[in-house]
Amino acid sequence: MITTQLTDKEIIERIILGEHGLFEILIRRNNPYLYKIGRSYNFTHEDTQDLMQDTFVAAFTNLSKFEYGSGFKTWIIRIMLNCCFKKAQKPAFKNSVRSEIRDDAVPMYANPLFSDTSTTIMNRELNNVIEAALQNVPSDYRLVFSLREMSGLNVAETAEALNISEANVKVRLNRSKSMLRKEIEKSYSANEIYEFNLVYCDKMVSEVMDKIRHLSIS
Repeated sequence: MITTQLTDKEIIERIILGEHGLFEILIRRNNPYLYKIGRSYNFTHEDTQDLMQDTFVAAFTNLSKFEYGSGFKTWIIRIMLNCCFKKAQKPAFKNSVRSEIRDDAVPMYANPLFSDTSTTIMNRELNNVIEAALQNVPSDYRLVFSLREMSGLNVAETAEALNISEANVKVRLNRSKSMLRKEIEKSYSANEIYEFNLVYCDKMVSEVMDKIRHLSIS
Protein backbone atom coordinates (compact mmCIF):
# COMPACT_ATOMS: atom_id res chain seq x y z
CA MET A 1 0.00 0.00 0.00
CA ILE A 2 1.29 3.47 -0.93
CA THR A 3 1.97 5.31 2.32
CA THR A 4 0.12 8.46 1.22
CA GLN A 5 -3.06 6.35 0.91
CA LEU A 6 -2.86 5.17 4.51
CA THR A 7 -5.49 6.41 6.93
CA ASP A 8 -4.42 8.63 9.82
CA LYS A 9 -5.02 5.70 12.18
CA GLU A 10 -2.76 3.38 10.17
CA ILE A 11 -0.04 6.02 10.01
CA ILE A 12 -0.19 6.71 13.74
CA GLU A 13 0.02 3.03 14.58
CA ARG A 14 3.12 2.63 12.40
CA ILE A 15 4.74 5.78 13.81
CA ILE A 16 4.26 4.49 17.35
CA LEU A 17 5.94 1.26 16.27
CA GLY A 18 8.97 3.22 15.12
CA GLU A 19 8.34 4.47 11.57
CA HIS A 20 8.79 8.09 12.59
CA GLY A 21 9.34 9.27 9.02
CA LEU A 22 5.64 8.72 8.31
CA PHE A 23 4.86 11.71 10.51
CA GLU A 24 5.69 13.81 7.44
CA ILE A 25 2.39 12.68 5.89
CA LEU A 26 0.44 13.96 8.88
CA ILE A 27 2.27 17.28 8.69
CA ARG A 28 1.40 17.74 5.03
CA ARG A 29 -2.22 16.74 5.56
CA ASN A 30 -2.75 19.22 8.38
CA ASN A 31 -0.54 22.17 7.40
CA PRO A 32 -3.39 24.17 5.81
CA TYR A 33 -5.75 23.76 8.76
CA LEU A 34 -3.20 24.88 11.35
CA TYR A 35 -2.04 27.80 9.24
CA LYS A 36 -5.54 29.15 8.85
CA ILE A 37 -6.11 28.91 12.60
CA GLY A 38 -2.96 30.87 13.41
CA ARG A 39 -3.81 33.58 10.91
CA SER A 40 -7.39 33.72 12.20
CA TYR A 41 -5.92 34.57 15.59
CA ASN A 42 -4.27 37.52 13.80
CA PHE A 43 -0.77 36.14 14.32
CA THR A 44 1.81 37.05 11.70
CA HIS A 45 2.94 34.51 9.11
CA GLU A 46 6.17 33.96 11.04
CA ASP A 47 4.46 33.56 14.43
CA THR A 48 1.93 31.20 12.88
CA GLN A 49 4.68 28.98 11.50
CA ASP A 50 6.37 28.88 14.92
CA LEU A 51 3.07 27.87 16.51
CA MET A 52 2.56 25.20 13.87
CA GLN A 53 5.97 23.73 14.61
CA ASP A 54 5.22 23.70 18.33
CA THR A 55 1.90 22.02 17.62
CA PHE A 56 3.36 19.29 15.42
CA VAL A 57 6.13 18.55 17.91
CA ALA A 58 3.61 18.37 20.77
CA ALA A 59 1.41 16.05 18.72
CA PHE A 60 4.34 13.78 17.91
CA THR A 61 5.55 13.50 21.50
CA ASN A 62 2.02 12.72 22.72
CA LEU A 63 0.97 10.51 19.83
CA SER A 64 0.60 7.44 22.03
CA LYS A 65 -2.04 9.34 24.01
CA PHE A 66 -4.19 10.00 20.97
CA GLU A 67 -7.63 8.46 21.36
CA TYR A 68 -9.11 7.21 18.13
CA GLY A 69 -12.61 8.27 19.11
CA SER A 70 -11.72 11.69 17.75
CA GLY A 71 -10.22 12.31 14.35
CA PHE A 72 -6.52 13.20 14.28
CA LYS A 73 -7.34 16.44 12.44
CA THR A 74 -9.67 17.55 15.23
CA TRP A 75 -7.12 16.51 17.87
CA ILE A 76 -4.23 18.44 16.37
CA ILE A 77 -6.45 21.46 15.71
CA ARG A 78 -7.24 21.55 19.43
CA ILE A 79 -3.52 21.48 20.21
CA MET A 80 -2.98 24.39 17.80
CA LEU A 81 -5.88 26.32 19.34
CA ASN A 82 -4.37 25.81 22.78
CA CYS A 83 -0.96 27.03 21.59
CA CYS A 84 -2.56 30.08 19.99
CA PHE A 85 -4.60 30.86 23.09
CA LYS A 86 -1.54 30.67 25.34
CA LYS A 87 0.47 32.96 23.07
CA ALA A 88 -2.41 35.42 22.78
CA GLN A 89 -2.54 35.73 26.58
CA LYS A 90 1.10 36.79 26.87
CA PRO A 91 1.57 40.47 27.70
CA ALA A 92 4.07 40.87 24.87
CA PHE A 93 1.40 39.91 22.35
CA LYS A 94 -1.41 41.88 23.99
CA ASN A 95 0.69 45.03 24.10
CA SER A 96 2.13 44.72 20.62
CA VAL A 97 1.08 47.28 18.05
CA ARG A 98 -0.16 45.64 14.90
CA SER A 99 1.57 47.02 11.84
CA GLU A 100 -0.40 48.25 8.89
CA ILE A 101 -0.74 45.89 5.94
CA ARG A 102 2.11 46.84 3.66
CA ASP A 103 2.04 46.99 -0.11
CA ASP A 104 5.03 44.64 -0.25
CA ALA A 105 3.42 41.96 1.94
CA VAL A 106 3.75 38.47 0.45
CA PRO A 107 0.28 37.05 -0.27
CA MET A 108 -0.41 34.12 2.05
CA TYR A 109 -2.44 32.24 -0.54
CA ALA A 110 -0.32 32.94 -3.61
CA ASN A 111 -0.08 30.04 -6.05
CA PRO A 112 3.64 29.41 -6.73
CA LEU A 113 2.78 28.26 -10.27
CA PHE A 114 1.71 31.76 -11.27
CA SER A 115 3.81 34.88 -10.99
CA ASP A 116 2.39 37.30 -13.57
CA THR A 117 1.72 40.89 -12.60
CA SER A 118 -2.08 40.64 -12.64
CA THR A 119 -2.03 37.66 -10.28
CA THR A 120 0.31 39.50 -7.92
CA ILE A 121 -1.97 42.52 -7.85
CA MET A 122 -5.08 40.35 -7.29
CA ASN A 123 -3.41 38.48 -4.45
CA ARG A 124 -2.28 41.68 -2.79
CA GLU A 125 -5.78 43.11 -3.05
CA LEU A 126 -7.35 39.93 -1.64
CA ASN A 127 -4.81 39.92 1.17
CA ASN A 128 -5.78 43.45 2.15
CA VAL A 129 -9.53 42.80 1.97
CA ILE A 130 -9.47 39.60 4.00
CA GLU A 131 -7.06 40.74 6.70
CA ALA A 132 -8.89 44.02 7.19
CA ALA A 133 -12.26 42.29 7.39
CA LEU A 134 -11.31 39.44 9.71
CA GLN A 135 -9.38 41.63 12.13
CA ASN A 136 -12.64 43.44 12.88
CA VAL A 137 -14.54 40.23 13.67
CA PRO A 138 -14.49 38.94 17.28
CA SER A 139 -12.20 35.93 17.65
CA ASP A 140 -15.02 33.55 18.68
CA TYR A 141 -16.75 34.13 15.36
CA ARG A 142 -13.54 34.37 13.36
CA LEU A 143 -12.38 30.93 14.53
CA VAL A 144 -15.69 29.27 13.69
CA PHE A 145 -15.61 30.83 10.24
CA SER A 146 -12.02 29.65 9.73
CA LEU A 147 -12.70 26.06 10.79
CA ARG A 148 -16.00 25.67 8.92
CA GLU A 149 -15.59 27.74 5.78
CA MET A 150 -11.84 27.75 5.20
CA SER A 151 -10.71 24.46 6.67
CA GLY A 152 -13.82 22.47 5.78
CA LEU A 153 -14.56 20.96 9.18
CA ASN A 154 -18.15 19.87 9.70
CA VAL A 155 -20.32 21.19 12.53
CA ALA A 156 -19.53 18.30 14.88
CA GLU A 157 -15.77 18.57 14.31
CA THR A 158 -15.85 22.33 14.84
CA ALA A 159 -17.86 21.96 18.04
CA GLU A 160 -15.42 19.37 19.36
CA ALA A 161 -12.36 21.43 18.43
CA LEU A 162 -13.68 24.57 20.13
CA ASN A 163 -15.47 22.75 22.97
CA ILE A 164 -18.81 24.41 22.23
CA SER A 165 -22.23 23.04 21.24
CA GLU A 166 -23.17 22.33 17.65
CA ALA A 167 -25.98 24.86 17.97
CA ASN A 168 -23.43 27.47 19.04
CA VAL A 169 -21.28 26.65 16.02
CA LYS A 170 -24.22 27.32 13.70
CA VAL A 171 -25.10 30.59 15.41
CA ARG A 172 -21.52 31.86 15.36
CA LEU A 173 -21.05 30.83 11.74
CA ASN A 174 -24.16 32.69 10.63
CA ARG A 175 -23.10 35.79 12.52
CA SER A 176 -19.55 35.66 11.20
CA LYS A 177 -20.82 35.35 7.64
CA SER A 178 -23.06 38.33 8.16
CA MET A 179 -20.08 40.36 9.43
CA LEU A 180 -17.82 39.33 6.56
CA ARG A 181 -20.17 39.04 3.61
CA LYS A 182 -20.00 42.64 2.46
CA GLU A 183 -16.19 42.61 2.47
CA ILE A 184 -15.49 39.11 1.21
CA GLU A 185 -18.27 37.93 -1.04
CA LYS A 186 -18.04 40.91 -3.37
CA SER A 187 -15.43 39.15 -5.49
CA TYR A 188 -13.98 36.10 -3.78
CA SER A 189 -15.05 32.68 -2.54
CA ALA A 190 -14.23 31.45 0.96
CA ASN A 191 -11.78 28.78 -0.18
CA GLU A 192 -9.48 31.48 -1.58
CA ILE A 193 -8.91 32.90 1.91
CA TYR A 194 -5.72 32.22 3.82
CA GLU A 195 -4.84 29.21 1.68
CA PHE A 196 -1.51 27.87 2.89
CA ASN A 197 1.13 28.62 0.27
CA LEU A 198 2.72 25.38 -0.89
CA VAL A 199 6.04 27.22 -1.04
CA TYR A 200 6.12 26.95 2.75
CA CYS A 201 4.92 23.34 3.04
CA ASP A 202 8.27 21.65 2.37
CA LYS A 203 10.00 24.07 4.74
CA MET A 204 7.53 23.25 7.52
CA VAL A 205 7.94 19.51 6.98
CA SER A 206 11.72 19.78 7.03
CA GLU A 207 11.86 21.87 10.20
CA VAL A 208 9.38 19.74 12.14
CA MET A 209 10.95 16.45 11.09
CA ASP A 210 14.36 17.80 12.12
CA LYS A 211 13.00 18.64 15.57
CA ILE A 212 11.34 15.29 16.16
CA ARG A 213 14.28 13.26 14.87
CA HIS A 214 15.74 13.14 18.35
CA LEU A 215 12.46 12.89 20.23
CA SER A 216 10.64 9.79 21.38
CA ILE A 217 6.92 9.21 21.65
CA SER A 218 5.91 9.24 25.30
